[in-house]
This record gives sequence, structure tokens and C-alpha cells, in this order.
Amino acid sequence: MTRIHSTAIVHPGAELGQGVSVGPYSLIGEHVRIDEGTSVGPHVVIAGHTIIGRDNRIFQFCSIGEEPQDKKYAGEPTRLEIGDRNTIREFCTFNCGTVQDAGVTRLGDDNWMMAYVHLAHDCQVGNKTIFANNAQIAGHVQVHDWAILGAYTAVHQFVRIGAHSITAMGTILLQDLPPFVMAAGNPAEPRSINAEGLKRRGFSVDALAAIKRAYKTLYKSGLKLDEARAAIAADAANEPALGALSDYLAESGRGIIR
Repeated sequence: MTRIHSTAIVHPGAELGQGVSVGPYSLIGEHVRIDEGTSVGPHVVIAGHTIIGRDNRIFQFCSIGEEPQDKKYAGEPTRLEIGDRNTIREFCTFNCGTVQDAGVTRLGDDNWMMAYVHLAHDCQVGNKTIFANNAQIAGHVQVHDWAILGAYTAVHQFVRIGAHSITAMGTILLQDLPPFVMAAGNPAEPRSINAEGLKRRGFSVDALAAIKRAYKTLYKSGLKLDEARAAIAADAANEPALGALSDYLAESGRGIIR
């Protein structure tokens, strides 16, 4: 059964699925939908046009679905969409989108969001990511599957963070971070590939070797970016693991860390 604490305030228009629990002093707004099995801790505010999937755990003092921190926002019914099985720890702030973009901020499935994480308007976060404490991403940022943001990572608006990449604590990202790359510093610089993470996710020895070669092509060969991009695209024809990197480099509009 749905369990709502007597001190919580749930708008009659909100939709709560079976097994949803709402803790003391939490507020659930009119246009909120929460699907089966999700738990909402105490002192949580869920507002806006927000959809939350199944089996999420939202801890105390989070602000979910509030208006974007954008001066151009004029009250449009933009959205926040959260998938399934996410852990959202204390004091996280996730904002709705804006009409200047797709109008929706998205968080996928199976993500681990630690305390004080901020998802600004129009961000698109994939699946199985980890945001350590105080990781903060500005508007319009894309974070692809399996990426890990170290504590106190700060990301400039419109930056894209590639799949299986990782940042060290205190990293400042002003440009795109390619897939598989480990970055650190202010501003961020490439340090190596995320070899340990790739091993844990089952990448083969051959795939790892190809990714290492591509990293050297991109960062150690002295080639210009266009030349490195062409060389990696040629290698991707024989090694499927490089397809994501090749496509990412072809689509990067902001430029990559280098």
C-alpha cells in the first residue's frame, strides 16, 4: 500500500503508485507522478511537472522538479523526468527544463547521486552514472552511461561527458570529455583511460588495447584534432569498442579537453 506520513502534504492531483512511501513533512505537488515502489524521505519537496519512475530512493532535504535557475524562464510547464532504481541522497537539487531547449531535464535508470548534487535545467543524464558529493552540472549538459563524476566536479553549460569517463575530485570541465578518458584539474586535462572501470565492465583485452591506442592517437601523437579524429575513425572500422569514441569526436561542437 501507499504510505503517506500524517505530516506530509500531497496535492490531490498528484499520482502515487502502489508501494510509494512519503516521509514526514514532505511536499508533493499537483503535477507530480511517482511510480510503484519509490520511497520519498522526510522534508523532501517534489514540485513542477515531474515524473519519477519505479523503486527510486529519495533521501531527506532534496528539492526535485523546481523551476529552472534561468532568468528567461517565464513559468512554462517544462518537465523533469527521472527513471527507475535511482538513489538520490541528501540535499540534491534537480530542476525542470526550459523552452530554450527540449523543455525537459532527464535522469535515466540505476544512477547513484550522492549528497548535494545539482542537475540544472535541460541536463540529460544516462544510466548507471555516479555523481559523488557536490558534483554540479550546469544547464544543457549531457552525461552518457557509466560516467563517474568525482566529488566537487563542476561542469560548464553545454558540455558533453562521454560514456565510461571519470573525473577526479575538484575537476573543472569547460569542454567535452571523451568516452573512456580519465580527467583531472582546473581546467580539466586528460590523464589516462579509465582502465580499471572498463575492466570491471567486461571490456575485452583487445578492446582495452584499442582504446589505449586511440588515447595515444588523440593525446600523445602530436596530430591535430582533425587528423586524430580521422585515424580513430579508421581504427573503429575494425574495433567496435572505438565506435562510441569515433562518433563522439565527430559530434563534438564545444571542443574536447586536450
